[in-house]
Amino acid sequence: MLAQTASLLPLPAVLPFLFALVAWAETARAGDAELGKGAPIASSTRRDVSAVVDPALPDYQPLSGVSGSIKSVGSDTMNNLMSLWAEGFKKSYPNVRAEIEGKGSSTAPPALIAGTATFGPMSRDMKSSEIDAFDAKYGYKPVLLPAAIDMLAVYVHRDNPIERLTLAQIDAMYSPHRKGGYRRAIRGWGELGLTDEWKNRAISLYGRNAASGTYAYFKENALFGGDYRESVIELPGSSSVVQAIEADMHAVGYSGIGFATAGVRAVPLAVDDISPAVPPRPQFALTGEYPLARFLWIAVNYKPGGHLDPLRQEFIKYVYSAAGQSDVVKDGYFPVTPQIAEKALSSVGLGAR
Repeated sequence: MLAQTASLLPLPAVLPFLFALVAWAETARAGDAELGKGAPIASSTRRDVSAVVDPALPDYQPLSGVSGSIKSVGSDTMNNLMSLWAEGFKKSYPNVRAEIEGKGSSTAPPALIAGTATFGPMSRDMKSSEIDAFDAKYGYKPVLLPAAIDMLAVYVHRDNPIERLTLAQIDAMYSPHRKGGYRRAIRGWGELGLTDEWKNRAISLYGRNAASGTYAYFKENALFGGDYRESVIELPGSSSVVQAIEADMHAVGYSGIGFATAGVRAVPLAVDDISPAVPPRPQFALTGEYPLARFLWIAVNYKPGGHLDPLRQEFIKYVYSAAGQSDVVKDGYFPVTPQIAEKALSSVGLGAR
């Protein structure tokens, strides 16, 4: 699904991104030879998710005379990450002010169009209608920079023994339409093969609200475009979903891998009944084997052939530096490769570092 996310960019720009992902993944795969042998793979929590920043990423080199205010409007999933980037950036520029507002990815395009946001973090692609609205005002399209890699996890309570889920089973739990083709609706844990005290327990469904990019991404990729059940409890933040699952033994919910805690468990996911279940680890995102991997984007107003102001220019350089990608790892997500970073910088006129 990560490759699908990149489809927003023109094809010539996408191909180097995907080649870089595959090259990185081949190195990572060498240390995990057990993938694909047919047995379900044990689930992971934040404690055994790891990622390493590529040493080829440059150190950030501050410039003199950078000042002003950064206003970030957009994704709740990226709220903490944007804060970490702002804090790291301000170590070089203490006079820079930063305001981070994370009410959902759907708030990013209007803020960019209105000129009230410097950056628009998004956990999903821009919709064609959002791109068209931006283009109608400025005469060119916004640029989306892939700044980190996330794996959208399906979480259960840590004591839930479920070993794996297929996308069709998730769809049958969350959507009345069952576009994934599962034979019946799933409302209880016994219908997924759990026994003993779990056999008759109903499933509690948790998710995000409609303003969220995670809500839209999950709907498109896990529900095959179908609508959500009315019984899904919609919560305003990613951490709220995880907290609800911690408190409800019967729960299932979805959120970014960066929000994992010791109280929940990320269930390995399979594309179908005969495919191996894959846990949310970075090497499986990069190969596309984990079915709910995605980029986390920063939307920017950049006129082709133009020049960014020094504040935006230096903040973006910081994001793609070793320090900026270390912030990505610190927040529980996975860093981009040097090839992705170079392509992203080039897309806003910053290719020669």
